[in-house]
Amino acid sequence: MTRHLRSLMDFSAADVKRTLDLATDVKRTPAAYASKLAGKSVAMIFAKQSTRTRVSFEVGIYQLGGQSLALSTSGGTGMQMGRGETVEDTAKVMSRFVHAIVIRTFGQDQIDGLAQYGSIPIINALTDMYHPCQALADLLTIKEKFGTTEGKKLVYVGAANNVSNSLMLAGPRSGMDVVVCCPDNLRPNPRVLERALADARAAGTRVAVEVDPKVAVKGADVLYTDTWVSMGEEEQAKELIAKLHGYTIDRVMIESTGRESLFMHCLPAHRGEEVAAEVMDGKWSVVFDQAENRLHAQKAVLLLLLGGASWT
Repeated sequence: MTRHLRSLMDFSAADVKRTLDLATDVKRTPAAYASKLAGKSVAMIFAKQSTRTRVSFEVGIYQLGGQSLALSTSGGTGMQMGRGETVEDTAKVMSRFVHAIVIRTFGQDQIDGLAQYGSIPIINALTDMYHPCQALADLLTIKEKFGTTEGKKLVYVGAANNVSNSLMLAGPRSGMDVVVCCPDNLRPNPRVLERALADARAAGTRVAVEVDPKVAVKGADVLYTDTWVSMGEEEQAKELIAKLHGYTIDRVMIESTGRESLFMHCLPAHRGEEVAAEVMDGKWSVVFDQAENRLHAQKAVLLLLLGGASWT
């Protein structure tokens, strides 16, 4: 059966644990995996700009012995998918050429359509709804810093978005509590929140939404944020920044957790908006370890989905 990473709903708690364990080993002994994807070709489709995602996937595929093909859906050299070719036709054609598709796009429906109509693994490298590869790298970083994700509390501060959606799903799959602290008019997607709450009840963890940062951050092991103005929201920048006044993670906020908390950010960061420079560049920050772990977590995902490693 072909498996995908459309969102973290495709992975059980056991799958997440296996991914993190494998990522740890890949990071520690990269040479042991240098030919695991030999002869495999992976198409990387980008409808959105990318720095960390494109570089980490392209380098990761190379380090595993595979071939990457970076493709665009726009411009004179873009795919026909950008000119109206259906997702169904694209999926069927690409399944004849490559062994997997990594795609960064807008609508989650494109990810789901490729998985439905193709016969190869589809990996979500970011949509407007989810960012599962980022969440796996985040869990790997937390595990490295604390020795475990079990029993930890992560508070995401800012507008609910694709990253916070994936963190809410990651929490129950890793034994971690997740609180999304956001203005009442920038709350999580109701459908995702409902699923995350159900997963948390089943796992014995906590997922919650809190408006007041002073309440939300108490006892947090990790404070996490994202840029306030995401790709495609530039026209709403002033409005979003106004709504998020008071949600900047600064020294006062991170010290008020009452713990030796870590600061995380999926990048790119805007010092002085979502995070103060003294936090971003201070003793609490693990953002560059977190960025590096995109490479190792994604290599583990590729190995598992393309048969370079077993799920057990």
